[in-house]
Amino acid sequence: MNVLLIEDSASLRRSLSVGLNNLGFTVDDTGDGSQGLSMALMGDYDVIVLDLMLPNLDGLTLLKTLRRENKDTRVLILSAKSQPEERVQGLLSGADDYMSKPFSFDELHARLLCLSRRGTLKLTSDVVYYDNFALDLQLKTFNANNRQIELTPNEYKIIECLFTHQNKVITPEKLSTYISGNYDSISKNAIEAHLSAARKKVKKLGFELPIKTKRGFGYWIESRT
Repeated sequence: MNVLLIEDSASLRRSLSVGLNNLGFTVDDTGDGSQGLSMALMGDYDVIVLDLMLPNLDGLTLLKTLRRENKDTRVLILSAKSQPEERVQGLLSGADDYMSKPFSFDELHARLLCLSRRGTLKLTSDVVYYDNFALDLQLKTFNANNRQIELTPNEYKIIECLFTHQNKVITPEKLSTYISGNYDSISKNAIEAHLSAARKKVKKLGFELPIKTKRGFGYWIESRT
């Protein structure tokens, strides 16, 4: 799931980015309202986590602008403003959910999952099917013809990222962020090594991973739908 985090607090922004990345999310973040609006309008995000008190452009104005531009990305407001009238104003301005600070990270995670199911993601369950393959996003398992393939965490994250972003070319840089988060990185050679190891494990069962390489750009899986 691609998440845009627009949060004024640098420490909270870093903490949430690391936590969500560790759960398998791909996170872009900014602490500036104007930059956040540009990223939201140009990017392809499943959910936006939006603070209200932002420099240069406040969160409510940002949200109203998104809706005027017919941008239907799901938006979860995460704000210290917790009065009922403030929550109502946020929801009436176009937000899909509202959480007050302080908050539980586990609850935030659960709400993001719920929003993704209601949003533009094509996943209708926690299992992604592709030919003979089944990827369980909750159990973090990968099966071929009902036979489980034992993957390392990095191998699994590569497959998860590509299977949940079918028909999109994912660059090595995006894969690195998906695997390691914004504050670490792995090389293209390391990605190739993980992918090669996963291919060998799948091939032992008599199947081929449907992951293709677009030379000079990255990796992709052609959707069956």
